[in-house]
Amino acid sequence: MAKPTKMYYSITEVAELTGLKAHILRYWETEFNILHPKKNRAGNRAYKVKDIETVKLIKRLLHEERYTINGAKQKIKQLRQNGYKPGQPIQTIDFGKKTGKRGAVKKQEVPDDIRKTLKEIRTELREILSMLG
Repeated sequence: MAKPTKMYYSITEVAELTGLKAHILRYWETEFNILHPKKNRAGNRAYKVKDIETVKLIKRLLHEERYTINGAKQKIKQLRQNGYKPGQPIQTIDFGKKTGKRGAVKKQEVPDDIRKTLKEIRTELREILSMLG
């Protein structure tokens, strides 16, 4: 992503900078009260750099950290309680571990013995499938 250099950005420019579609940005405005770009006289959204950083935070939580919308809202609330300020660059944020709440759980590593058993089952199922087909 390119580093923002202007004072205000259109929704199209923010979409290009973040790799998102404009309709996603508009939807996130309705879901995340932390994201609320100003509108200019023509009624067009005018994103500041801090708004773009907030979009990057939401994108990271949803796309990279794999939170649900509700999980991301909870994480943002937690980050704010720990000193996060809206617009703070995401490189400076300590995301910590995910909570055990629904929609906010990271995939856990499968133990080797279970992984081996699953591979054996998969092999047997493939053999059965080849006999049938």
